[in-house]
Amino acid sequence: MRIGVPTEIKAQEFRVGLTPAGVRELCSSGHSVAVQSSAGIGIGLSDEAYLNAGATIVSTAEEIFATSDMIIKVKEPQPVECKMLREGQILFTYLHLAPDPTQAKLLQDSGANAIAYETVTSATGGLPLLAPMSEVAGRLSIQAAAHCLEKINGGAGVLLGGVPGVPAGRVLVIGGGVVGLNAARVAMGMGAHVTIVDRSLARLKAIDEVFGPRIATLYSTQETIEQELQQADAVIGAVLVPGASAPKLVSQSQLALMKTGAVLVDVAIDQGGCFETSRPTTHQNPTYIVDGVVHYCVANMPGAVANTSTWALTNATLPYAAALANKGLAALKTDPHLRAGLNVANGKITHPAVAEALGETCYAAEEFIG
Repeated sequence: MRIGVPTEIKAQEFRVGLTPAGVRELCSSGHSVAVQSSAGIGIGLSDEAYLNAGATIVSTAEEIFATSDMIIKVKEPQPVECKMLREGQILFTYLHLAPDPTQAKLLQDSGANAIAYETVTSATGGLPLLAPMSEVAGRLSIQAAAHCLEKINGGAGVLLGGVPGVPAGRVLVIGGGVVGLNAARVAMGMGAHVTIVDRSLARLKAIDEVFGPRIATLYSTQETIEQELQQADAVIGAVLVPGASAPKLVSQSQLALMKTGAVLVDVAIDQGGCFETSRPTTHQNPTYIVDGVVHYCVANMPGAVANTSTWALTNATLPYAAALANKGLAALKTDPHLRAGLNVANGKITHPAVAEALGETCYAAEEFIG
């Protein structure tokens, strides 16, 4: 198969779809890989490194899209990229279509087969291609919160870890999944008082068994969240419904309960955000303030640590990319977990949660994989 890796063009995005090590693995299996010139330069991966791994270096995205059977990316394709996709081509990347009807329509119009990292599942019920970026984003969310709490950044001037004789900051994590647990671990390591709220008693029990009193656990209700908002210096939104728009768990009216200079970090912003007042921001302009509360809603948080993120992502996606390269869409026949990643095929939406969010008819993936 001819595989193409274009340079990411989303603002402040320095990750790349494949590392040279990933290229070498695919080339050693008989596939060809074309990488756009300077695609990895932002994280120190030179064209020479890709050439040494067996790739061909191509100067333009247009040539990558025109000559490749499968496109491997990181972020959702921008409109100019969607228009370069063609019927039957495989796109393998993050999509986050539920809150993005414009992208969904462009992908449908292209006729391409779009497989989303974030909806590929595992035998244990996890999301193996979302997990590495969730780990990164969860850990990064506390760094962001700590930075935003500094007075010069609009925050209350609170040090999350406190100092002897001065109380530590309080962190509320809404959601005890991969993002939430990684956020809680970092906040705990910084010395903050940490509380996780979640609706899964089994998840709360598992967290309690590992961390004991170092992380407080509470069952998530509106009343619980409102009580915790009053005390929190930083709130991490870490709720995910696979493929669907994130539920809104903190309303604008509830911001009045919070301290002036408190911080909201919405890690679910790619799926529309879990705070009513959330709107996507960039690394260049990451925050804004609503009713005295600092909002950090960067839509590609892991891009801030692009080196770590690229290697973690390729480690996770490479086996699936290899399966698609070896078998094409037929790889989805025998692997229901990879099949769950198919969001758009031949102009149709094929993921139930995405279709529901967009108000579209959902078609069975099996109709399009032969």
